[in-house]
Amino acid sequence: MRRAVRALAPALVALSFATVAHAQGTMDFSGAQTLMGTFKTFAIYAGAVICFGGLIFAGIRMMSGRFQDAIPGLFGALFGAGVLGWGAGWIGSLTGQSM
Repeated sequence: MRRAVRALAPALVALSFATVAHAQGTMDFSGAQTLMGTFKTFAIYAGAVICFGGLIFAGIRMMSGRFQDAIPGLFGALFGAGVLGWGAGWIGSLTGQSM
């Protein structure tokens, strides 16, 4: 009897896990889409703020005649535009949201 229990124990354990695995329900991803929508909104606002801030920084430097000092501000505006366009588009494409 003891030998039979030791031989069948691994199979019984495996069958019990298989039964539990089949009993699980479906997964709901509605919260994930809401979260990704929040990330997309953040990317839009952050990109707009970065772009606008870079343009203001570059504009002030250019008005004072220091064009070389304005270059980092222009690159900042370009980076902000990239976050605004590509970032929000990529996040939206992950969940099939329309832009």
